Amino acid sequence: MPSASCDTLLGDIEDIVSHEDSKPQDRHFVRKDVVPKVRRRNTQKYLQEEENSPPSDSTIPGIQKIWIRTWGCSHNNSDGEYMAGQLAAYGYKITENASDADLWLLNSCTVKNPAEDHFRNSIKKAQEENKKIVLAGCVPQAQPRQDYLKGLSIIGVQQIDRVVEVVEETIKGHSVRLLGQKKDNGRRLGGARLDLPKIRKNPLIEIISINTGCLNACTYCKTKHARGNLASYPIDELVDRAKQSFQEGVCEIWLTSEDTGAYGRDIGTNLPTLLWKLVEVIPEGAMLRLGMTNPPYILEHLEEMAKILNHPRVYAFLHIPVQSASDSVLMEMKREYCVADFKRVVDFLKEKVPGITIATDIICGFPGETDQDFQETVKLVEEYKFPSLFINQFYPRPGTPAAKMEQVPAQVKKQRTKDLSRVFHSYSPYNHKIGERQQVLVTEESFDSKFYVAHNRFYEQVLVPKNPAFMGKMVEVDICESGKHFMKGQPVSDAKVYTPSISKPLAKGEVSGLTKDFRNGLGSSGSHTSAASQCDSASSRMVLPMPRLHQDCTLRMSVGLALLALLFAFFVKVYN
Repeated sequence: MPSASCDTLLGDIEDIVSHEDSKPQDRHFVRKDVVPKVRRRNTQKYLQEEENSPPSDSTIPGIQKIWIRTWGCSHNNSDGEYMAGQLAAYGYKITENASDADLWLLNSCTVKNPAEDHFRNSIKKAQEENKKIVLAGCVPQAQPRQDYLKGLSIIGVQQIDRVVEVVEETIKGHSVRLLGQKKDNGRRLGGARLDLPKIRKNPLIEIISINTGCLNACTYCKTKHARGNLASYPIDELVDRAKQSFQEGVCEIWLTSEDTGAYGRDIGTNLPTLLWKLVEVIPEGAMLRLGMTNPPYILEHLEEMAKILNHPRVYAFLHIPVQSASDSVLMEMKREYCVADFKRVVDFLKEKVPGITIATDIICGFPGETDQDFQETVKLVEEYKFPSLFINQFYPRPGTPAAKMEQVPAQVKKQRTKDLSRVFHSYSPYNHKIGERQQVLVTEESFDSKFYVAHNRFYEQVLVPKNPAFMGKMVEVDICESGKHFMKGQPVSDAKVYTPSISKPLAKGEVSGLTKDFRNGLGSSGSHTSAASQCDSASSRMVLPMPRLHQDCTLRMSVGLALLALLFAFFVKVYN
């Protein structure tokens, strides 16, 4: 059947299904069950081609190539990994070659204007190249009615477990949107299940989203519009995900969310309780890295957090955004803390966790920021000499209160950004560490492909020689050189290379979570409509559970036909 297109935008994927649509499992076996019609004029070669290939006018979802591009934070990257895993498990080929792909899945970030500009330009390029397009991430979730998103399929940040359905219908020519929230008895959930298949960008690193949303209402933040209020995952689900990761050869876990410090407040627990449970299942030599936390929600847990950050399997690293060192600016931002609160957190952790790395963020040129306000921020950086500092020029995001405030002139914002960057580059945070002997965990390759990248106890970047035996291992090195953002380490000749992984890592591009039970289908009896996922051994292609749009189709159709019959009977009676 030729691909159909919709003239009107559909609110949900179920709206496009009819009783004539074939089911996924039917489509999956369509090629195997086709018996070519023999014609006298056909040569043997023509017959063979006809048998091995579907008709040229057919569209069979599950065999196309998909290119996935993700912008933004580690939470977004985790979502992208989950979507890639599900699509690959269903049979789609995930490709790194955009021009070779049949469909582009664009996973967006709404924090700053440049990120959205890149997203918009990618959509335009995909359209110029006649690619099928599915949009994901925070931009379409926060503002789905923007003109440049019209007519395009969208999958919401809490609906990533239905990416196969959205891609399938998009390939058929339909435009569908899933933007709803996941709830359980009225309570908002953290999002899609954590045990879904995924393809890790780095097979050695597992990114776990512990919650979505936050409890703040910052006046500049657009992400809040997309991710919403705080919704945390239960501790047991997070621990199970960590265990599974280590069984698949992961040696480093990143915990991520919009605010890790707020974790658990919606479900009657807290971040330290989660961390102590996770520490119990981390193998010796593997490491845990905490994500960003805002000052208000870490203040009441300082003692416990210091103990956790001193644990040998937890990096002594914490990302605490200050945004500004002016209390008046913080008030306009509605950050719910003052500079003294931030300093209290940093000073306490520096005292209790010797050598800890504190990373922070600063916004230059927020509406109403005066020269004096900016100078207070400069003094803060000069005082603490943060080794990791993210400097951002303020961008007014549409729909946020800050966008309606009186703006600082663009030239002033640019100059303040340059001035603060100059201060940041005026000091060298690692020079004093030359000559130290450190244990480092090697997890990736440098951008220039000249070194392997490792991190020491304080999550400071250490470049080591490219010895394949080091990858995924704990290595002892002598620090011989330092730069602004890194150190270089020379492996100790007689040092033991320690393997923290409890099993061999997955190959790059391999799907995580495809356990034996998952492959064979729990309790399956061979029926292709079993609720459990199954694997077709003939094609080595995963058959996921029947999408719910098809499960609901029969019921919806029956109800509709019954209503039509009643209406027909009513009009016949009136007419007679």
